[in-house]
Amino acid sequence: MKHHRGRHVDIESVEELDRHLAAGAGSLRGWRLRSLDLSSRSTVLREAELAGATFLGCRFAPGDGVYAEAEGALVMPVISEAPVDAYRSRLYTADELYDDPVYARSLDARAYAWLQQPLDADDELAIALHDHAIDAALEAWVRARHDEGSRIVGVMGGHALQRGEEAYTTAAHLGQQLASHYVVATGGGPGAMEAANLGAFLAGAPKTTLENALESLASVPSFRPSIRAWAQVALRVREEGEGRPGRSLGIPTWHYGHEPPNVFAGSIAKYFRNATREAVLLEVCDGGIVFLPGAGGTVQEVFQDACENYYADASAIAPMVLVGRRYWTETLPVWPLLQALARGRVMEPYVHLVDTAEEVVDVIAAGVPG
Repeated sequence: MKHHRGRHVDIESVEELDRHLAAGAGSLRGWRLRSLDLSSRSTVLREAELAGATFLGCRFAPGDGVYAEAEGALVMPVISEAPVDAYRSRLYTADELYDDPVYARSLDARAYAWLQQPLDADDELAIALHDHAIDAALEAWVRARHDEGSRIVGVMGGHALQRGEEAYTTAAHLGQQLASHYVVATGGGPGAMEAANLGAFLAGAPKTTLENALESLASVPSFRPSIRAWAQVALRVREEGEGRPGRSLGIPTWHYGHEPPNVFAGSIAKYFRNATREAVLLEVCDGGIVFLPGAGGTVQEVFQDACENYYADASAIAPMVLVGRRYWTETLPVWPLLQALARGRVMEPYVHLVDTAEEVVDVIAAGVPG
């Protein structure tokens, strides 16, 4: 995530601009005006000091954009072909991504379909600007959680896990237990990720509420063959759950079109570039990361996190907790290599192999057990 210095004023409506100017603001230095139609504001633009202002995807009356640049403002173009707002200032919600009951017409599906087409220079610019905007929005979101005194714990795991399976239920209960004390972050997709976001969303809810939710979701075990049916039952469960959206974060990517985003993450930082998404996902989890059984993507995340901890200062290391002794020692024997990598390093006491959700919570709470 990018860190910024200096004064910034984000303007996201013409009415907001008018209020600031009416209050006596004469200089727009440090202002970021996003996706505004300024074609009827020629007079106020030419009366204000524009040096140091940033116009992101704004529409101007003829000549005003050129005038703003000549006065020292940065004017970024409108990119009309992209299905997403390249200059958005907030994270997504599930309702935004699933904005049409027919999944193929939803923003989520349209963005993925657009990404599969041959991309020109404007498209590539839109992708870069969008992911930068999501980066900034996520930084603000994480900062707000820290200001509340919350730490973020990641839960990683396979997307192929189906609703109704025992491992799905286990992941949901883990998410619920963790979210009693932490914010839970996942890769934002289906399977173990959805289960952990579901549990976190229902943090503090009675046990029966989670059990009823799991039973309802099991009626549509997978997003195959119908993402629409899979998402709709989840949206109904979410509406009935009276959950806590602020305890649950998802960081998915349009790189994996076969992994639709789950709806239980209260805030969704969806990226186009998977490499950016993976790095950010690990970065925000300052309270540690839990690795449930998974395949290629989860193994990649284990060793990407291990690499960060291997070279990190002791103050920056957070626990790594692998769940499932048999899985991580026999099915995919990651644990022996991870142990060998950590041996003798500062990270060694931060690496754990456990079997139960209760052990996970204890390890995360302890930070570095003796």
